[in-house]
Amino acid sequence: METSAPFSRQQAWQLLTQWTQSESLRNHALAVEICVSACSAAEADRLGLTGDARTAFLELYATTALLHDFDYERHPTPEEHPFVGVRELERLGWPSELRTAILGHAQYSGVPRVTHLDKTLFACDELAGFLTACALVKPTRTIADVEVASVRKKMKDKAFARGVNREDVIQGAAELGVDLDTHIGFCLEAMKKRAGEIGL
Repeated sequence: METSAPFSRQQAWQLLTQWTQSESLRNHALAVEICVSACSAAEADRLGLTGDARTAFLELYATTALLHDFDYERHPTPEEHPFVGVRELERLGWPSELRTAILGHAQYSGVPRVTHLDKTLFACDELAGFLTACALVKPTRTIADVEVASVRKKMKDKAFARGVNREDVIQGAAELGVDLDTHIGFCLEAMKKRAGEIGL
């Protein structure tokens, strides 16, 4: 893992907010970060990481999640997103693992998802968006009232949250090697614990 240019979460957030004015897009970045960070903490535990190594590992995952769509508001087309953003990240010296994972989260980029980071970002991106949509249709508009069973039911409703690619959600869990319901439940719990940060 590259540690030559450690970038902080604060720097990632500053870059995101410079490029992204939409509150919903910022909240999406935060929701994905919450899910990815929960996965990274579990992976760090599995790897037995401690101290600085653990901190750097968690920071890489968090910053990757925050920045995965940072260019989307300005460059929403498949011709430009995420390629424009990744070029800017390269210019600024952000780590190659982060840039590769961001390229890989777009199915059409042709960049394979190889590392745990690559797979985690892909597995959490569309799912975080879908879980947010499930929360917003509740009478309370809170994630606390969303359950795994209702998420699975909504996934079958093609009219609901049309922008979310169900196949990506299913494929993402498969690539991570986790049961889909388990992954949904894991991300749901992570978002419930930090609901205030994303207005849910």
